[in-house]
Amino acid sequence: MRTATITRKTAETDISVSINLDGTGTYDNKTGVGFFDHMLDQLARHALIDMKISATGDLHIDDHHTVEDTGIALGQALTEALGEKRGINRYGECSLPMDDAQVHCALDLSGRPFLICTLDLPTAKIGTFDTELLREFFQAFATHGGITLHIDQIHGFNSHHIAEAAFKAVARALRQAVETDPRKADDIPSTKGTL
Repeated sequence: MRTATITRKTAETDISVSINLDGTGTYDNKTGVGFFDHMLDQLARHALIDMKISATGDLHIDDHHTVEDTGIALGQALTEALGEKRGINRYGECSLPMDDAQVHCALDLSGRPFLICTLDLPTAKIGTFDTELLREFFQAFATHGGITLHIDQIHGFNSHHIAEAAFKAVARALRQAVETDPRKADDIPSTKGTL
């Protein structure tokens, strides 16, 4: 079973993340940040990763610590669930349209974290959510998940659509990358022999 449960408790946040990489995309995400929960739901549903996230954070200050620390914990859970990454496809990509928005994601579960994120959201907020936190989440997720993650906005003028297209594109690319390659199910997908 490719599953993991991570708990992360600091003076700013208390977070529990449980995932199953071989799930059906069921989710129960409660961070106290409504729009962020909606994005996490999209990530689970379109990656077909069962996901349960419970977070309590210092929302009286702002959403920053909760969003970033959730990315950290989710990345750690992904790393644990993948183990030595034997048999995975490793790479994934998706170009995803949502109304006016189109976002392309390409990723590599390389163990070498790197983020390129060219999202250009025209508003500072989506509802009460600070749009700059999208990058913070993806940076934390990539760093602690060991992901080379490229997220490129092709089109878009509606911030909600751009953000949602980004999460769905990442989800679809992640789904490809974590799936087992039936031709190499016992091998680590690297000439180095390790990832």
